[in-house]
Parts: sequence; structure tokens; C-alpha cells
Amino acid sequence: MQTDAQQFPGFCRDCLTGQPAGMRRCRACGSPRLLYHAELYQLTLAHIDCDAFYASVEKRDNPELADKPVIIGGGKRGVVSTCCYIARIHGVRSAMPMFKALEACPQAIVIKPDMEKYVRVGRQVRMLMQELTPLVQPLSIDEAFLELKGTERLHHDPPARTLAKFARRIETEIGITISVGLSYCKFLAKVASDLQKPRGFSVIGAAEALDFLKERPVTMIWGVGKAFATTLERDGIRSIGQLQTMEETDLMKRYGTMGQRLYRLSRGQDERTVDINGEAKSVSSETTFNDDLCDYDDLVTHLRRLSEQVAHRLRKADIAGQTVVLKLKTADFKSRTRNRRLDSPTRLADRIFRTGMQLLDKETDGTKFRLIGIGVSDLSNPDLADPPDLVDAQATRRAAAEAAMNTLRDKFGKATVETGYTFGKGGRK
Repeated sequence: MQTDAQQFPGFCRDCLTGQPAGMRRCRACGSPRLLYHAELYQLTLAHIDCDAFYASVEKRDNPELADKPVIIGGGKRGVVSTCCYIARIHGVRSAMPMFKALEACPQAIVIKPDMEKYVRVGRQVRMLMQELTPLVQPLSIDEAFLELKGTERLHHDPPARTLAKFARRIETEIGITISVGLSYCKFLAKVASDLQKPRGFSVIGAAEALDFLKERPVTMIWGVGKAFATTLERDGIRSIGQLQTMEETDLMKRYGTMGQRLYRLSRGQDERTVDINGEAKSVSSETTFNDDLCDYDDLVTHLRRLSEQVAHRLRKADIAGQTVVLKLKTADFKSRTRNRRLDSPTRLADRIFRTGMQLLDKETDGTKFRLIGIGVSDLSNPDLADPPDLVDAQATRRAAAEAAMNTLRDKFGKATVETGYTFGKGGRK
């Protein structure tokens, strides 16, 4: 007996009924969400992205918000973490200063981020992904690459139909929506997942890759940000099609290793595979102040609290980091990033904080800052983290005190124990 995949060139994303060629609506349920593609049943690499993730979770938990514009972010001096699609229609965008977002959409409902809740929902989505395939590479809390090659026997369906079932399951069991991009390589799978948001399912095959990319802007290529796009435009390069006419050696002479990336990705050439160890490369936390700060001791208060948040996330994820990264943003929105590599990995708030203090000390020259952040990169397992300090006995005692504080906080809540730093005491004094 033939399967739908063998008998029909397409299927309905809502009821999964196979569809003959040329149908505009599902022959079973009447839905217009039909999926056709010449390579539909051959492609196996997918990128899955949750739609407006934070806002979707908040709307799920409060149905009264369903038809209202929602912004997830801080106070008036903060920035937009994300927003729902209704707010986007009004011109609100992620990373936009909050005051500009509220000018664009004054009726928006602003909700402070609840990261613990979002992480919890993100893990639920991740667990369901891993039921599809062991080859899952998370990129962030709400998106991942999946390789489904060889899963046909397990799911009794080709990857395209398995992914459509998965999208329905996420909506039914978790109450949010996702968009799926299906292709033969990572670059185009990620591009595809963004084409029809929300609740999208887009396919880009190998046969169409060159033509599909030809008219697209160079900013679609991974790694081409605003600054590099300006450089390319100055050289007369605006579209990917222009890159397709250039030689690899010429692009590398102009732009180094980035030139090689431009050459290959402009032609849809991407040999990267799904890496199950491709977790987040850093863990960080930041805050935007209500008023600009320039005093070292005032900044240290925030630095300590953020360091404790980072340490808490490292412990929960059972990882450690070896490079401490300090982030500052001046009153005129210019960013400063400073980092220092430690002699061993850490997940102690004390080590993160004290390294951050040293980096901060060199930056407090009267400059006013609107944001401070601290984080760690070079992530690894915690087995070699935080060995006893044989030189500084106080550091060992502080580590023991921090462990005791963490035990109390885990049992009675985060506010059970505070340090003097978080009350604005300490710093240089």
C-alpha cells in the first residue's frame, strides 16, 4: 500500500491529509494551509523557531491579552526584549528603546520578562524536539536545528510530515506556535523558518537555491551586520546575486575569511552539520538603569546582583565558564565590552563579580552609563571549576559562604540572604 508521501505531492498542515497537485484548499478539512514542494520528501534538515516566544507564553497564560499588543521588556529606559506580532504591525521591534516602542504603540501592554518561566517552557519544547531525533542543536532558548535523516522508520513518515505533526503538537500541548524551515543546509533552513512567520512552514530546495538567493539583500547572509553591510554597499554590493558573479579569490582578497563565507553562502553552499554540542556559547545577565549612572559604587551594586544571577543560571545548567565578559552601554548608546580569561572555569558569583569589578574599575572615568551586564563564555562542564585557592584563603572562605547562601536561597527563596554589595555597600570602600 502506498503512503501519502508516495501517492500525493503535498499535504495539509492542519489535518495532514495528502493532497493532489493543484489543490488550493484541503480536500478533507478545507484549510488553505497546503504544503507543496518538488523536494518536500527528500529534505531532512530543519530550523525550528518559536514565534514571538516570550510574548506568546504570556498570552497563553493570560487569554485576555490574545488580541492586544504585548511588549516584553523593562521600564521606559529599557529596551524591547520581544513583542507580539500585533505590536510589530505598529512598528515595534526587538532591541528598540522602550520609549520609542511606546511612541509607536502607546496602547501596548508592557510585561517584565519572567526568564524562569520562559526557560521552563523552552525546556518543554526541547524535550519534544528530542523525541523526534537525537540530533538537536539548540541556538537559544526558543530555536534549534534538527537533523531528521533516518527517522522515517521511527515516525512512519518523511521528515516534512513529522515536522508538521510536531508543530501541531506544540500548539496543542504547550499552547504556543512555531515556524519551521526545511532545507538541505543550515543557512537556508534558518532563512526558510523566517519567511512566513507566525505558524510558518517554508521549504527551500537545492535546485532553487541560486535563484531564491539572487534577489535577496546581502544582509540575509549570516554574519553580515549593519556595519559590514555598509562596507559592502560602499563597494557597490547590495544583493546576493552580485556576490554570485564574483570569484572566491577576489572576495577573500577584499574581505578575508568573511569573503569566503560570502562566496559560499551566496551560492547556498553550507557544509555545517547539526552539532548536538552546539549549546549556547555564553551565559549573561544585564540591566538598564532608570537614570544614567557614573559612580563606581553605584555600578558595583548592580554588578553583584547580576553576577549572582549568572552564577545561578550556570548552576542550574550544570556548566561553568572561563572568560568573564563585562558589558557597558553609555548614555549615547555606545557599547563597551571588556573580558578577562580566568586560570580555571568558574560558576561562583564571587569570582565573576570580583573579575567584573576589576574590569569596571578601568571604565569609571566619569562616563555615564545606561546599562551594565556581566557574563561568562568559554563554557565547559563544571568538573574542573573553582579549585581551592591556595594563595587567597579568603577566596576559599567566600566560596564556602556562597555555597551556604545558595542552599538557603534554594530552600527559602532568592531574597533570603543578601550581601552588603547588593545594598550598595562596598565597592572601592
